[in-house]
Amino acid sequence: MPATPATHADVLVVGAGAAGLMCAITAAARGRRVIVLDHANKVGKKILMSGGGRCNFTNTGTTPGNFISANPHFCKSALARYTPWHFIEMVERHRIAYHEKELGQLFCDVSSKLIVKMLMDECAPVGAQVRTHCAIERVTVEDDGTFALATSQGAFRGGRLVIATGGLSIPAMGATGFGYELARQFGHDVLPTRAGLVPLTLSGKHQQRMEGLSGVAMPVTARCNGMAFSNAMLVTHRGVSGPAILQISSYWQPGDTLTLDLLPGHDAFELLQQWQVERPAAELRTVLSDTLPRRFAQRLCEVWQPSRPMKQYTLPQLREAAQVLSAWPLVASGTEGYRTAEVTLGGVDTADVSSSTMESRRVPGLHFIGEVLDVTGWLGGYNFQWAWASGHAAGQAV
Repeated sequence: MPATPATHADVLVVGAGAAGLMCAITAAARGRRVIVLDHANKVGKKILMSGGGRCNFTNTGTTPGNFISANPHFCKSALARYTPWHFIEMVERHRIAYHEKELGQLFCDVSSKLIVKMLMDECAPVGAQVRTHCAIERVTVEDDGTFALATSQGAFRGGRLVIATGGLSIPAMGATGFGYELARQFGHDVLPTRAGLVPLTLSGKHQQRMEGLSGVAMPVTARCNGMAFSNAMLVTHRGVSGPAILQISSYWQPGDTLTLDLLPGHDAFELLQQWQVERPAAELRTVLSDTLPRRFAQRLCEVWQPSRPMKQYTLPQLREAAQVLSAWPLVASGTEGYRTAEVTLGGVDTADVSSSTMESRRVPGLHFIGEVLDVTGWLGGYNFQWAWASGHAAGQAV
């Protein structure tokens, strides 16, 4: 059987997610012949599922401080050159209705499918080809520096190769470590990876103490390793979730101290003193039930802070109760892992990648963009903005 003739391109992009498609659009608009290859059966799977199906496509408050990386300066150049407002202009040009949910987070009014359609509609007029069901079997560099890819759809060759394969998060949607393997193949270091923006799990007595509270939601401020996030917490049958927990999970590792302020925005000691004056005969669990979810307040007083009438508490005892309320210890045993994690922390070490072009310092013509790099955003549209910005930076350079 004769070998399949190679399909030539100026730029080959591996990965048809947010970063890969943005890179393809940008490069093709510059007159480059671009082919995007993806092993999945359709493009933009993480876009489609994000934001509960409405895609939190950017955050208007994006700054480099919203990202975690061994080199916190790496993301600055790309983010400065492609801002949330650049992406919003594209969204508005395609007449996609959107709204701000909270804290600068922008969501589609209707469906995340509109963002994927927009990106594909941007690819079409500039001639960027996108091929799905295309598994990459081998990548080599020829003597002249051309990249040769053996795939399930035959051979492809290109002068530039962009790795936009994402991380390990949500393997059920096709996530793999392929990008990390390629990076290592070409001599790049890959920093240790772990699940980020992920629910935390409890075990043993810590899980038993929360038994029966699944479904309870409440505002908290989660603190760990000098970081603090104020938002909702949700108790699950396996542990805790909700925006505040997802945010702090990226800064927490097993063994780290993690505390929750159960009365965010309040001075717990002052509040307890006020209740002692205003409701001296009421028990602590009763007054707490007016502020916290009743089931949670009852359990708190069963396990962590014995309840008695407010008038019976001495000042030292009120301080002790205030300490529990303002720095309630949450002893997590682990996370739900990549199965439900929104992002992957760690990845391709940015030390050997140009922050302006995303090009490898080790292999000319090789670029890394998006989540495969050691750049991880907070919850709230920041990771998409990094995908757009890094994809645009590479697209301008390839």
